[in-house]
Amino acid sequence: MHNKGRLSILALLTAVLIIIYLFTDIGSYWDYVLPKRGIKIAAVVLTAAAIGFSTIVFQTITNNRILTPSIIGLDSLYMLIQTALIFVFGSGSQSVMNNNLNFVISVGLMVLFAALLYKFLFKRESQNIYFLLLIGLIMGTMFQSFSSFMQVIIDPNEFQIIQDRMFASFNNINTDLLGISVFIIAAVFIYFFREIKYLDVLSLGREQAINLGVDYDHVVKRLLILVAILVSVATALVGPITFLGLLVVNVSYQFFKTYRHAYLAAGSVLISIIALIGGLLIVERVFTFSTTLSVIVNFIGGVYFIYLLLKENKAW
Repeated sequence: MHNKGRLSILALLTAVLIIIYLFTDIGSYWDYVLPKRGIKIAAVVLTAAAIGFSTIVFQTITNNRILTPSIIGLDSLYMLIQTALIFVFGSGSQSVMNNNLNFVISVGLMVLFAALLYKFLFKRESQNIYFLLLIGLIMGTMFQSFSSFMQVIIDPNEFQIIQDRMFASFNNINTDLLGISVFIIAAVFIYFFREIKYLDVLSLGREQAINLGVDYDHVVKRLLILVAILVSVATALVGPITFLGLLVVNVSYQFFKTYRHAYLAAGSVLISIIALIGGLLIVERVFTFSTTLSVIVNFIGGVYFIYLLLKENKAW
């Protein structure tokens, strides 16, 4: 089957799942239920688009299919920010209770951290992308350690608020945050269309890309900033979902079997939407809210990650 046909199938399946989610057991309260579910679907689509798209770009840059943007420490930084705000200012402060302010602080600090990290890396020509990953991994571990330290000594009642933010949640999404997220993600996607031509070349590796006339460091730095913005917005909007990108992007590679990122990126976004909406249906209809979507996604993604590691090990 042609890749356009495969994309059409994914788009149709996505539409079917959205319709099922919106109208299942809606009863006579559609005027109340439908807007609530519509906001949740909008949050799912935004999160799926940001995570699926950013992961395919990140894996192309690193030329590695078992890495996700979370390896540079953005998820850990998000938890550190939330923990530090509650630890220093208390759970009743505006920086915690005001969702808009909390969103701006979280996204701003995560993007600032990523920008400084990239500036430090690309300042010296001798450094490569794996040095960035190593620094990001170390920083992520340090952020996690600081968060754990504060969580141990914090008031138990306030720790419960932190615990709620450790897992992604699509319930009670603030419509103001949704509007800001739509604007930011749409702006990043529009800008990215100028850069998508580089991805097919970057997948060949640094040396080949340079030989073909690509200003490698400049292009990669721009793309990594876009990745950081997308991941930061998705994380600040719903919370961290560590393994979603790894799962959907590798499924996209298997489904399309092409080097063209126009298909791979679109496929990753659609598969990500399918995974999240399917997960929501399972959480709400099968488990009746006894677990969270991020737990299911991270469990399946973790198992798949182990499978990929074993597969790569056999290849060696």
